Amino acid sequence: MTHWSFAASFALGLSGIGVVALAAWLGWGNWQRNGRRGKVALLEVLRLVAVAMLAFTLLRPELIRQIERTDPPQVIILNDASGSMQTRDVVSTNNIVTRADWLAAQTQRAFWTPLEAGSEVLSGAFAAEPGMAATNALGQAHEIGTDLSGALGSVLRQQKNLKAVLLLSDGDWNLGPSPIGVATRYRDEGIPVYSVVTGQDEPIPDLAMEEIAAPAYGLFGEQIAIPYTVQSHLPRDVATEVRLMNGSERLAAKKITLPANSRFRDSIMWYPREVGEFDLRLEFPVEKEEQLRNNNAAVFHIAVRVVKLSVLVVDSQPRWEYRFLRNALARDPGVDLSCILFHPSLGPGGGRDYLSAFPGSREMLTRYDVVFLGDVGVGKGQLSEKDAELIKGLVEQQGSGLVFMPGRRGNHLSLMDSPLKELLPVVLDDTQPTGVGLQNESLLTLSSRGRGHLLTRFDADEMVNDQIWKMLPGFYWSTGVTKSRPGSEVLAVHSERRNQFGRIPLLAIRDAGRGKVLFMGTDSAWRWRRGVEDKFHYRFWSQVARWMAHKRHLAEKEGIRLSYTPETPKVGDRVFLQATVLDEAGFPLEDGEVHGTIVSPTGRDEQLELTEVDGGWGVYSAEMLPQEGGPFEITIEAPEHDRQLETKLTVSLPKREKQGRPVNRAVLAEIASITGGESVNTDALDEVIQRISVLPEPKLAQIRTRLWSHPGWGGAILLLLLVYWIGRKLAGLV
Repeated sequence: MTHWSFAASFALGLSGIGVVALAAWLGWGNWQRNGRRGKVALLEVLRLVAVAMLAFTLLRPELIRQIERTDPPQVIILNDASGSMQTRDVVSTNNIVTRADWLAAQTQRAFWTPLEAGSEVLSGAFAAEPGMAATNALGQAHEIGTDLSGALGSVLRQQKNLKAVLLLSDGDWNLGPSPIGVATRYRDEGIPVYSVVTGQDEPIPDLAMEEIAAPAYGLFGEQIAIPYTVQSHLPRDVATEVRLMNGSERLAAKKITLPANSRFRDSIMWYPREVGEFDLRLEFPVEKEEQLRNNNAAVFHIAVRVVKLSVLVVDSQPRWEYRFLRNALARDPGVDLSCILFHPSLGPGGGRDYLSAFPGSREMLTRYDVVFLGDVGVGKGQLSEKDAELIKGLVEQQGSGLVFMPGRRGNHLSLMDSPLKELLPVVLDDTQPTGVGLQNESLLTLSSRGRGHLLTRFDADEMVNDQIWKMLPGFYWSTGVTKSRPGSEVLAVHSERRNQFGRIPLLAIRDAGRGKVLFMGTDSAWRWRRGVEDKFHYRFWSQVARWMAHKRHLAEKEGIRLSYTPETPKVGDRVFLQATVLDEAGFPLEDGEVHGTIVSPTGRDEQLELTEVDGGWGVYSAEMLPQEGGPFEITIEAPEHDRQLETKLTVSLPKREKQGRPVNRAVLAEIASITGGESVNTDALDEVIQRISVLPEPKLAQIRTRLWSHPGWGGAILLLLLVYWIGRKLAGLV
């Protein structure tokens, strides 16, 4: 049986008839004016047919053919085999079993038997973990995650005589598009989806180590912050201890208190005592109420290296802050220090570690990991406009760090008219060029962001760290600052002064291109030495230098350096790679050929072409989109200049499947509601089977041909119009 269907409104149909009538009338008139020639008549008929076809298209016609079924209708049973189905929270015969065990028990008793009287029953598992022996009669791909849309869509594509679908799942949809879209297709086909919700609406009692955000590498002998997240589903606060383990060796430990039913974020500090690659474990004890006892620990990889940083300190006079900063960095065995002192009247200073002039070229400046700018600006006897442009390029393109440390001479205000203005984390107050003097001592007060930041960490315990900052000697002068700039993070504020924007920010950071920028708005950090010598002063500036230079040393070899963002990517993250390449003379490579190879954990090779970044700093960039978890082997080379670097980038798999989470009843109920089915609990499984067994036979199969979107139909209209216009030209009507 065949018939037409039109989606357009009645008014649009009348308009189409009117258009065709108008075209016929105009064609008749044109034929009369041209002596009633046969060629003109043929052309007008062609045009009328094309117009009629266009008008017909606007009605959105569909040719529907109905086909009688000879095969028995099908009922599909979809069994959720995802990791979350291992959650033990289903009550069965006075016992609590896992969701998967309950499903296995129902399968063993062949609960679908009543359906076999009038239907063909097919059963298949979906969302099975790789390597899991799951029978999949529907041929669906195994993925790490629960893709409800993919499972339902696969059934709809493969089975052509569907009566109903029975979905046994916890509804933990965590992969693929929203299943609501495929549910709408089921509704259009008149196929109901029934669901049995396997599990409870509340999370089971548990503590879980959810995430560890360790850096890719740390420095030998320097503290490394290892952030982590713990999820608590216990109804009480838990006092416990988190431990950093290398096999059976305890490397660090920290007492913590996990708030009830909340997510807890913290970090543990580790001081590595040897160089190498480490697979470490972060763990905490299992509480007696926990029903899951295997998720209180997580393993991560980290490299420990020896890296010597190149640091440049620039100032205009030997003020106290400069002297003690220079002395602290000069004694640091991990720092190669260079200094420039622009005396207001004497010119650049000299002596050990001093440069006679600013390194005013890309090849000279590119060696520096961090630049400290003190009470210095742009002008005669100081930095030039070119120097400022070079520093900006060093930060944005080379990934170096920049520290602003203004002083009382107010030279920093001249930076507002230089390229460095864009890098400042704060807005300077030009009405106070020489800053703000105070009669009484003020303190740096940590912001909420600053309390947990590595740069402000003097003690692993946050409360102890807070007390240290409150006891540190204060300051009697600060830079004139209005507010922080958008995109900046304020770590500390003035304890006394505020304006219409709030507390005055005095310690702030921001990202700038590939690099980082820090602003210190007081010149009195040297006073932190009172009574404790370099304990806090040195630690602070040492942490600043290493934190700001971190990205530059992710992977490096002579003449080539590779950085990547994010530092610890997950599968599906877009990873941005940037290689800095120098030629044989040590100059940034320009217009060179730089390429690479990526070998995935499964051994699949991919060629990598790197494109030069504008600016002339020898930076070449590329992107990768990892689809596998594990270590990727990356090789970057510039063969013409004998430069090659090999490194590994570890990509982690996102933990989509987690035990202990409550069921997602809402998504299963919505799928059932849209399709005309029903969503029930496990105790109503047999009732649902009875309801499915009495469903009517599927409607006659329909084959719909949408003429209005068919390429053949559109091609025919274009062909008619083409013949019409060519005919007009041949007939001399154009």
